[in-house]
Amino acid sequence: MPPTLDMSRYLGLFVAEAAEHLQALSRDLVSLEKQRTPETVDSLFRHAHSVKGMAASMGLEAIATLAHRVEDLVETLRSGASAWDQGLVDLMLEATDTMQGQVQAAAASAPVAPPTALLARLSEAVQARTGKQAAPTRVARDVHFTPGPAPAPAGPLALDVQVQVSLSSGSPGVRAFLVHRELAALGRVLSVQPPLEELRAGALPDGKLTLAVEAAGGEAAVRKALDALAEVELVSVAPHRPTPPTPAEAPVALEAARSVRVRTELLDDFLELAGELLLATSRLREIGKRLGEAQRPALEEGVDRLHGLAKEMHGRVMGARMTPVAVVTDQLPRAVRDVARRRAREVDLVVEGAEIELDRAILDALAEPLLHVLRNAIDHGIEDGPGRASAGKPPRGQVRVTVRRARDRVHIEVADDGRGMDEQALRASAVARGALSAEAAARLPRSEVLLLACLPGVSTAPDVSDISGRGVGMDAVKRAVERVGGTLELASEPGQGTAVTFRLPLTVAVLQLLLVRAAGEVVGLPITKVLSAVEAETSPVDVASPGRTLRHGQVQLPVHSLAALLGFAESAGPAGRTFVVMEAEPGPVALAVDGLVGQEEVVLKALSRPLDQLPGLAGVTILGSGRPVFILDVPRLLA
Repeated sequence: MPPTLDMSRYLGLFVAEAAEHLQALSRDLVSLEKQRTPETVDSLFRHAHSVKGMAASMGLEAIATLAHRVEDLVETLRSGASAWDQGLVDLMLEATDTMQGQVQAAAASAPVAPPTALLARLSEAVQARTGKQAAPTRVARDVHFTPGPAPAPAGPLALDVQVQVSLSSGSPGVRAFLVHRELAALGRVLSVQPPLEELRAGALPDGKLTLAVEAAGGEAAVRKALDALAEVELVSVAPHRPTPPTPAEAPVALEAARSVRVRTELLDDFLELAGELLLATSRLREIGKRLGEAQRPALEEGVDRLHGLAKEMHGRVMGARMTPVAVVTDQLPRAVRDVARRRAREVDLVVEGAEIELDRAILDALAEPLLHVLRNAIDHGIEDGPGRASAGKPPRGQVRVTVRRARDRVHIEVADDGRGMDEQALRASAVARGALSAEAAARLPRSEVLLLACLPGVSTAPDVSDISGRGVGMDAVKRAVERVGGTLELASEPGQGTAVTFRLPLTVAVLQLLLVRAAGEVVGLPITKVLSAVEAETSPVDVASPGRTLRHGQVQLPVHSLAALLGFAESAGPAGRTFVVMEAEPGPVALAVDGLVGQEEVVLKALSRPLDQLPGLAGVTILGSGRPVFILDVPRLLA
């Protein structure tokens, strides 16, 4: 019995690619609602067609049928048989959401049931716009592969088929296998180049595939079979001509873009191993200091080489983890559309700088918080039609998401042109919740008043909706940002709008630390935040007292005792003190320390509970001596 291709091997690839196409389909539908262009309609058709082809190849009939119905509906737009209306977009978005659920079910190896009622509504929509009944969907069934070339006389139905597989495909060899399977279902495959053995190994360097087949339905059947496959283009179909053997030709070197999908968890493991290698080389360097002068140079040379290789590997893994912010922002147009519809508002979304890259782990952690802030902007910030008219604003509100790079950090700002935040309402809500006294609330500066919105239960929403208004969310947003080493900032002007800014580290990378001593303890300060280190004559008591300043250049900087900030007892010492001048918000500060220990290149390790709940701790590292050292986040420590 001929062998059968185990399609479960390709389930992960199908799920990943189908999710991308469905997300793009949703994004295009939102764009179509604003402006119908031929490019958008063509893009819709391509994405629906790709999902149909991939699902058919996997034998997932329910998904393929639904994708085919969406494709039929988009075709009515392409042919001009249908005019755009909001109900049409709603229907196709519902179908897109249903397909996403079906793909998730397939990923979990759960049954994928056909949505009978939705299919009927889609068929009715196609018939209403074309006057014709929707055609039945052709779905690939389980078929057997021909194990290899089988010589046979070329009959009248024998055809030579040339196919081009897209080089941007994540697995071109898999695509070629699917082509072979589809054509084998039509009759018999006489020959295939490259051979099946090479295709099994994933070899398809130039994306070209040539087959000789006996197809029961002739050329029309071949075209129909390949039409259902994504990332596959039929180049030519011609009557089969047996070719005589030719002398072997010299191989031609072909360069093609090759890529594979790698799970984020695997990159996390590689990153952890690279970090451990760096720590191990630091440990070897410390051990080498105990050797005699004769043996030390050779060891140090080897350690330096090892350290360089480990650092390069760490950097390459970090580069592989870097992902454009567009991965997250591409999901926002649909969210804006849905929330605005439910709240009867007209809102435009503008995204700038989405090509800037961040560590994938940081993006994954912030996808939901960013979506929550966006919902708040529409639900709380943007006024309804009458409200905007009375305020003299355009009828359509705007939410602008701006991504920009600032040295070693990335700032993501979500700004709306709505009503702004009510400071007095925030103070009153915080007092009512028992978060602070009325006197303390009255003394808070404006910047801290806005951050009251991040306290659990504090909300200024006049009513509670299914979207927001319960005071649960901004506190979770703030915690999520801080967990990845970032900070959250709020700015607002009454009647003009609100801006929420995520200030995020670029990546979880190797850090250069300045090690300092405070009250006998050694802690690390990120070098990127250190402006200078100075010596000044002052007493420890003066340093700890409020209002103390240090002259630095032409300005007076506020002075903070690092020991006091960390809750340590001030150590008695000489009058001379070392001050580390660091970046902070809203401006530089001087940290009084007992002394400088040195500079180290270290790997940041995340903190586990309960240490991750302590403000001011960015992480921990292990020095070459084996000593653990906490890394401080000075802006959070001061806050």
